[in-house]
Amino acid sequence: MAVMVLTVLGACSASSSTDAPEENKQQRPILIEGPMPIEAENFAERLEDVEIEKSGTFEFYIGTVDDYPVIVAKTGKGMENTAAATAVAIEKYNPAAIINQGTSGGHDPNLNVYDIVLGERTTNIGSMKTGDREEGEGIKPKEWIPMDLMASEGSAGEDPDAENIRYYEADEDLLAAAKAVKEVHEEGKVVEGTIGSADVWNNEVDRINWFHENYGTSVEEMEGAAAAQIAKGYDVPYLGIRILSNNKTNDGEYDPNTAEANQEYVYEVVKQYISDQK
Repeated sequence: MAVMVLTVLGACSASSSTDAPEENKQQRPILIEGPMPIEAENFAERLEDVEIEKSGTFEFYIGTVDDYPVIVAKTGKGMENTAAATAVAIEKYNPAAIINQGTSGGHDPNLNVYDIVLGERTTNIGSMKTGDREEGEGIKPKEWIPMDLMASEGSAGEDPDAENIRYYEADEDLLAAAKAVKEVHEEGKVVEGTIGSADVWNNEVDRINWFHENYGTSVEEMEGAAAAQIAKGYDVPYLGIRILSNNKTNDGEYDPNTAEANQEYVYEVVKQYISDQK
């Protein structure tokens, strides 16, 4: 991978190589997001004619797949990093679609390490309202209720319409492309499900089971819902794709190699999506 590091923060005038086909200069890129280096750099290595731009702490690998513009964003971990990186990428590069991908922890005991979940829907499992309890009355997290931060422009704590789970639905075309190449992932199965996100790492199996039962979560991670929320705000097609790197509900031990396996699958999804759009 030939790499040129750029430090400009303005619009990406160099995102199309001078050697690229003329039609590519007018095409809106596909944005692929990965939080950590192991969740982004394998895909970036597959790009052709790569240049790197930086904005703040975020890195954007700008290249092509099958002569179509594709950008890999290394967003950093967590909801805030991902929301900011997604907004920056949308403003700078005007992507036609966003895929947020990486590793995750299992919530469904029927899923195993190396299984992949296509986020038919994505939800924030960290946006919650606690019960009204006085000092000494204890903490009862299983009685907390969801807060839909997009349901009201007023106080979410006072608006009963905000006391619901917000699900971000996957884009139909992106989901269709992902389903069309399921067979290329041989290390595990590929299923549709619900991705839960929050700036919390849940290791309590009872808590994990509670989310699985009440939110329908298949997996949890720390980025997807933030990206989905920003994508929805800008009306950009979105899909989350997460591989299980561990699953405490069935003693599935952590395997870091799942990150690379997921990127290999997502690469095939992108190729299929490009083909479909053409």
